[in-house]
Amino acid sequence: MSNLGQRLYSGEASIDFVGHRRRWYVISAVILLVAIGALFFRGLNLGIEFRGGADFSLPNATCSVEDARAVAEAGSGSQAIVTQTASGTIRVQTETLTPEESIVLGAELAKTCGISAEDVKTQVVGPTWGAEISKKALQGLIVFILLVMVFLSFYFEWRMAIAALLALLHDLVITVGIYALTGLEVTPATVIGFLTILGYSLYDTVVVFDKVKENTRGITGQAMQTYSEAANLAVNQTLMRSINTSIVALLPVMAIIIVGAGFLGAGTLLDLAVALAIGMAVGAYSSIFIATPFLVSLKEAQPEMKSLRTRVLARRQQNSKASSGVSSDDSEAAQASPSRRKPRSRR
Repeated sequence: MSNLGQRLYSGEASIDFVGHRRRWYVISAVILLVAIGALFFRGLNLGIEFRGGADFSLPNATCSVEDARAVAEAGSGSQAIVTQTASGTIRVQTETLTPEESIVLGAELAKTCGISAEDVKTQVVGPTWGAEISKKALQGLIVFILLVMVFLSFYFEWRMAIAALLALLHDLVITVGIYALTGLEVTPATVIGFLTILGYSLYDTVVVFDKVKENTRGITGQAMQTYSEAANLAVNQTLMRSINTSIVALLPVMAIIIVGAGFLGAGTLLDLAVALAIGMAVGAYSSIFIATPFLVSLKEAQPEMKSLRTRVLARRQQNSKASSGVSSDDSEAAQASPSRRKPRSRR
C-alpha cells in the first residue's frame, strides 16, 4: 500500500478522477435524486425535541413493548411510539401532555412495567422549543457557509469556494436523505452531527485544494501539462491521505455505534455517531470525486486555461509527428542501403 502511495504521489501510477468527472456527476446526481425523493415522499422522522410531546424512559422494565404501548395510548388518548434498547430500557413517546397528565401516565407505566415511579424519567417538550432548535440550526448552517465562502475566496479563489460549497451541500443533502430513507430519528444530537461532518468534509476538500494550488502555480507559463492533469495529479497525491484519515476517523465512530449504542443502549450516542459515520464517508467521496472535478470544470472555462490546453495538445502533436518522422526516416534508410558484404574471391 505504501508503494502504491509513492507511485501515485510521483505520478508513476495515476487514477483519472478528473477525466471521468461526467461519470461521477451522473452517479452523484442519481444518489441526490434518491435522497431528495426520500425527503419529499417519506420525510424526516423528527424526534420529540422537534415535534413536541412527552417522553418516558423506563429502565429495567419487566413489561413488554405491547403492554407499555397499550397503557400509553389509553392514558394519552393518542398513538404512542414505544421502543426498547439493548439494555432493557423502554422508551415511550406520546403527544404533548400537561404536567399533571404526564405524572399520572408515568405512574401507570411504572406500575405496569414493575418499577418505581421515581425511576421513570419524564421529559415534556413543547412544539415551540423544537421550532426554536430548528431555527438556531438553520442560522448556524447559514453562518458556517458564509464563513467558508469568505475564507476559501481569500485563501484560494472564488472558484474553489464554489466547488467546496457544492461538495458541502452534496454531503448534507445525501446524509439527510439517508436519514429520510432509513427512518432514523433526527434529534438535536443528529443536528450536531450534521454540522460536524460539514467541518470534516471541508477539511478534506481544503487538503486537496491546497495541493491543487501548489501544482498549478504558474501553470500558464509552460506547455507541458494542462490544468486538469495538474489537478488530477493533486488528487492522486492526496488520495492515500484522504483514505487513511477517513479510516482512522471512522474507527472510533464505529466503536461508538457498536459498543455505546449497541451494548450500552445510549440512544444519544447513536444519533450522533450515525450522522458522523454517514457524513464522513460521503465527505471523503465528495472531496475526491466532486469538489476537484467541478473545480476543473470551472477553471477550464477560463480563456487562459483553454489557451494552455491548446498549446499543450499542439506541442504533444508536434512531438508525436517528429518522433514518428524520425522513425520512418530510419526505416527508409535501412531499406535503401543494402548491407555490405565482402566479395568472395574466386579461385
